Amino acid sequence: MDPRPASIEDRLRGVSRLIGVAGSKGGVGKSVVAANLALALARSGRSVGLFDLDFTSPTDHMILGGGEGLPTETFGVDPYVVAGVHMMSAAFFIGDAATPLRGEDVTNALLELLAITRWGDLDVLVLDLPPGLGDATLDVIRLLPRVEFLLVGTASALAIGSVRRALALLTELSVAVLGVVENMRREGDAAVQALAAEYGVPLLGAVPFDPDLEAAFGDEQRLTATRVFAAVTGMLGSIVPGGKEA
Repeated sequence: MDPRPASIEDRLRGVSRLIGVAGSKGGVGKSVVAANLALALARSGRSVGLFDLDFTSPTDHMILGGGEGLPTETFGVDPYVVAGVHMMSAAFFIGDAATPLRGEDVTNALLELLAITRWGDLDVLVLDLPPGLGDATLDVIRLLPRVEFLLVGTASALAIGSVRRALALLTELSVAVLGVVENMRREGDAAVQALAAEYGVPLLGAVPFDPDLEAAFGDEQRLTATRVFAAVTGMLGSIVPGGKEA
């Protein structure tokens, strides 16, 4: 019998809430929303972790900065603390190396990192899920039954179709959905709002397109000055009620 699921339960015992940020299509800015959400939560005085579950193309460490080299180990692996966020990513172990993974390998990587990471006591652990409805997402639903999903989409017809499929699956599986975030908002678009209404989930807010965003990656002060960070901070009351927002 695999002992890791029991270890995962123990590792997450001190975590009050698990929020899975998912974008069922690549390119919708899911990692940008996840990283800014974690940073906004930390700035609001909450203890927060960020776990990048995109094992083949992790990017959260690039957005927040820091975390180079292997994390320290003390009866488990201690997350890096970057800008007040406890962060774990496969990038800390693989660097820039290509990591093609098949289904079973994805499951094993997820089990291993969840089982060895010492999160301690956190108000929120943000899980940055890879695009699509593949093994990592299904494993999170199976292994972490109290996870709540936050879906990121854009007004693109392709993204809307993907988010619709994700909402249909989560509804079928009776998985909690916090709501939908519209990223790269364009004036006059109502497709994301209509989709949220169709499934009876909240539209948590809209994040504008910000041409200055990428230049701020890796710099906490510049990142918190972006329109993206301001928009995500404005959603905190709907996502995690209570606390003093930045």
